[in-house]
Order: sequence, then C-alpha cells, then structure tokens
Amino acid sequence: MWVRKRLDIGWSDLAFGLTRTALSASEMAVRGRLEQRFSPAGDALACLSVRSGFDLLLAALDLPIGSEVLLSAVTIPDMARIVRQHGLVPVPVDLDPATMAPSAESVRLSLTPAARMLVVAHLFGSRVPLEPLLASAQACGLLVVEDCAQAFDGRYFGHSAADAGMFSFGPIKTATALGGGIICVRDSELRERMRMRQAAWPIQGRREYLARLGRCAALKLASCRPVLRTWMKACDLTGRDFDQMANATTRGFAGPDFFDRVRRRPSTPLLAMMERRLRKFDSWRVAARAAAGRQLAQLLSGRVLCPAAQTDGHSYWVFPILVANPSEVIAELRREGFDATQGASMCVVPPPPAQPILRASLAELTLPGIVYLPLYPEMPPKALQKMANVVLRTSQAVAPLRESAGVSVGP
Repeated sequence: MWVRKRLDIGWSDLAFGLTRTALSASEMAVRGRLEQRFSPAGDALACLSVRSGFDLLLAALDLPIGSEVLLSAVTIPDMARIVRQHGLVPVPVDLDPATMAPSAESVRLSLTPAARMLVVAHLFGSRVPLEPLLASAQACGLLVVEDCAQAFDGRYFGHSAADAGMFSFGPIKTATALGGGIICVRDSELRERMRMRQAAWPIQGRREYLARLGRCAALKLASCRPVLRTWMKACDLTGRDFDQMANATTRGFAGPDFFDRVRRRPSTPLLAMMERRLRKFDSWRVAARAAAGRQLAQLLSGRVLCPAAQTDGHSYWVFPILVANPSEVIAELRREGFDATQGASMCVVPPPPAQPILRASLAELTLPGIVYLPLYPEMPPKALQKMANVVLRTSQAVAPLRESAGVSVGP
C-alpha cells in the first residue's frame, strides 16, 4: 500500500526536536536566527501557525467592523472563521477548476465598496500568477496577502509587491517542523504592532511539542507499507473510519478552545526545529517530487483533469484529480494498493448571508470531485504508471463545470 502522504521529516530531525525539548535556550535568540534565515530583509515574524499569523495581522490592522475580506474560494475553514472573529465579512473569490486560481475578473465580480483585503491561496503546491491580481486589487485599494501554506518549496518566499505572505511548517507540509508558521509583512510599523501583540500571548508548552513529536514518530512508522496495510485492515474489521483517524492524527487545532490555542507564541524547541528545517532544506527531495508530479500529470493528460497541474513553479505538494465518481476511484485505487483520499481539511467559503449572489459556483462544483493521489519521491515510475492506469480505467469525466455553473467565460 502506497500511503497517501509521507511526513517530510527524518528520524534525525525528530531526535533533534526531542533533544531541544530538554535544553534551555533563549527564545529571542532562536527566534532571531530563524527570522533572519527566512528573510534577510527583516520582514519575517515567526508564529505558532499560519492561523496565528493571520489572526495577528487582522488584529493589528483593526479594519472597520463589517469590512469584507476576499478569500480564495477553496481554503481551510479556519481562515473564514478568523475573519469573522474580527467582525469582518469573508467573501469567496471563485476559482478556475483547471488552475485553482482566481482571475482578475473573479476578483472584480466579488468586489463591493466594503472590500479591504484580498487573500490569495496558492493551492496544492502550485503558484498563482499574482501580477494581474495585484494590479486589479491595488487599483481598488485592497491589501494583498499571499497564503503560501501549501506552496513552500525552499525557493519562493513571497511576491515583493504583496503586502504580506504566510508560510506553514505544519505536520503535513514541506520541510515540516510539526507546527509553526512565518508571516512576512512589508509594512514595518504594522509588523511591529503584530510582534508586540504576540509578545503578550502565552507560550506553547514544551510538553505539548514533545507529545507532537511522539505522534509524528508513530505516524511516520505507520506510513511504512506493511504497517499501513495492517492499520487499514484493522479499521475495516473494527468498523472505524480510516480517513477520519488518519486526518485526526495531524490536526493541530481541533476542539472548542480554538482561539485560546491559536493565540500563543511558538515554543523555543519549535522555533529551533523550524530554523533547522530551513538550514538543512532538502531541495533534492522537492525537485524529485515535482518531477514525479509532472510524470503523473503527463500520464493522465487529456483524459483526467488534474487541477493546477499546468501552473509554473509547481512543487506538487499534493496531487489532486477531478472526477465525477470519487468514491469508486478511491475504492479501486485502494484495492490496487494506493491510499487515495478526498481529504477533509478544505472547504468552499460560503457567500455572505445577505449576498448569496457572491457564491463561488465553480469551486462548489469542483471540490466534491477532487481525489488526492499518493505522490512522493519514494514511488518508482512503475508505481506511478500503475496508479495512472487505475485512474484511467475507473474515473468518469466531470461535466463541463463552467456551463454547469452558468459561467460564460472561455474554457
């Protein structure tokens, strides 16, 4: 069984993290080294997560109550939740199913006089061409924030013309530190207000980070093919949902105390782990994963839609396909030894209750049909070919989404 995703962290990294939980060190010194390594320009702020950084940004901006924040229509639910917590209104910006990117036209259609910010998510490891969006948004006086949580590849550190860029080192991300995020903010006064606000937050406990190291080690062991096969069989025998169990293992902020958990500073061991992952970044592994992604996209080309596969600078953090029969495709792939999934972490941002016309119709039609295929450097070309063959013989093409959504722009 080829597991859906292997954690991008080595046993030596886990040993380093374990050691750092037992050692004392200056939070300020470790933070300084990390932020300087990430951005020599000095605009980086290390946080507990991207959620934490986004929460800090909105708090420091102090936008008028009722202001609208335009969000890439497909994102994690917590982004809209954070927007609402600050008395603001999240508004979806629809995406092209082929690129999973918003267009300048979709931004224009989502604009109202109350809009103050545009948050563009680079999805699945792809990179959205920002220039047209920047020109459109800045002409309307919008702040532009890049959500690069899924796009970090060790080379891209954000667009220089964006007001902010957010990067994640969460459990399933590239070069994971099992948590942590960095937000780069160009405005120095705004960044310092965020830094001062974060300094008043409590710090993440070392024991909590130690527990996360333990869970990660267990999950890394479970990703070995014989162990994974046994785990899945045990779930079948006991009637448990394997998808739910696997997703819960890497979930960072579950529970009713969301904002209490998000509004904390990262522990010193976590800061040290983030700095180590940057210092020892494995560019070969990212390049090998991207090469495998291009090969798989070529095998499926013309017959199965692979959202965002044709964008430049794609690192293939995950590999999605869009099909009309996701359950059948997943079942057949698992029978053939490939742990495909639909995932549970993404959602489509709903329109404001008073403005249903702003719904993201294309995104609503796209997300339910997305299946994530396993993809990482350890998979040989023979396995990729076999997986592609299973998809090709099992999948049913989706109906033309633009026509279904009543969108009249080109294909």
